[in-house]
Amino acid sequence: MTTLQIHNIETAPEESKGLLENSQKAYGMIPGLHGVLAGSPQTLTAYQTLHELFTKTSFNEDELTVVWQAINVEHACHYCVPAHTGIAKMMKVDDTITEALRNETPLEDSKLEALRTMTLTIVRNRGHVSQEDLNAFYAAGYGEQQVLEIILGLSQKVISNYTNHIANTPVDAPFQPFAWKK
Repeated sequence: MTTLQIHNIETAPEESKGLLENSQKAYGMIPGLHGVLAGSPQTLTAYQTLHELFTKTSFNEDELTVVWQAINVEHACHYCVPAHTGIAKMMKVDDTITEALRNETPLEDSKLEALRTMTLTIVRNRGHVSQEDLNAFYAAGYGEQQVLEIILGLSQKVISNYTNHIANTPVDAPFQPFAWKK
């Protein structure tokens, strides 16, 4: 099993200390992922910046959850699936959406399902999508902006999912009730 160090404010590189202090203030704890990412101040900064930018896209809370969780589940991230289950609960996302995403079953809402499908198409094909794929996405009510915003969300999730695979980051206590395995 591979691991990476999980830093706290005392052990983190100097440039990461303020970032971890911000995490502590925002979440009441330092999420394990942030502690790992603190080993590279630039990577922690990139992750936190991408997260903030993605939450400011045109997507609502349900749609943010669909993009995040579709990617987390596809990447089989033992840490991010439970974390985003808890986050979805905090964002008041309907549990049926979260459960469908965790179980890889189609979403009842056709527009959200089109978002899940496009997200997985982009992930699985490494960005190679057909015009038919785009047309189906557009027919569901989305546009070019949302294609680009999926890519933004994916860039955030690549950082977290891959880091957690290498670090074997333990699931934080608040998210342990939502443990998940592919």
